[in-house]
Amino acid sequence: MKRILSYLVVAASLFAATSCAQKATSVEISFNYECQDGPGSNQYAIWVENAQGQVIRTLFVTSYTTKGRARGDEELVRGYIKRPNCVPTWVKAVKANDLSDAEMDAFTGATPQNSGVQTITWDLKDKNGVNVPRGTYTINIEATLLFESIVKYQTTFSTSDEIEKNLTFTRTITKEDETHEGMISDVKAITK
Repeated sequence: MKRILSYLVVAASLFAATSCAQKATSVEISFNYECQDGPGSNQYAIWVENAQGQVIRTLFVTSYTTKGRARGDEELVRGYIKRPNCVPTWVKAVKANDLSDAEMDAFTGATPQNSGVQTITWDLKDKNGVNVPRGTYTINIEATLLFESIVKYQTTFSTSDEIEKNLTFTRTITKEDETHEGMISDVKAITK
């Protein structure tokens, strides 16, 4: 009897260790960012949606998009209001007009001034800091290349036990051969 019980304990331990090893605790998203010259560029947003298309968390949005910029006597207006083509898919998905400045501050960061690899990590938590339930999720990246020219990257994955390690993004662009199309490239995501 002791021998059977010992085998069961060992088997349960191995099963638990295997299950833990397969379960992701985060997703690391990286891409090459090439800073562009001129106004109407260099703005991007990264967010996660559930299988029903509901935004569960915005991971990052550039500060001009959410806070705008005032020059001289101009009134400070959120960037997406002043420039309606500033990451419009994200603005619509999160219902940006319904978000307070404090809510926007939670995920807003400075627009990078230097080119290089940008990395954002999603800890598999929603906007309230709660672990998301098992399910299918979509990671979205949208960038305003130049005024109305937009590039989008998207990948979908499941948080089941069979986690895919390297996630592949699909790319869509509104204007092929856009002079700024290299602003965001080499988009990758790795589950950890």
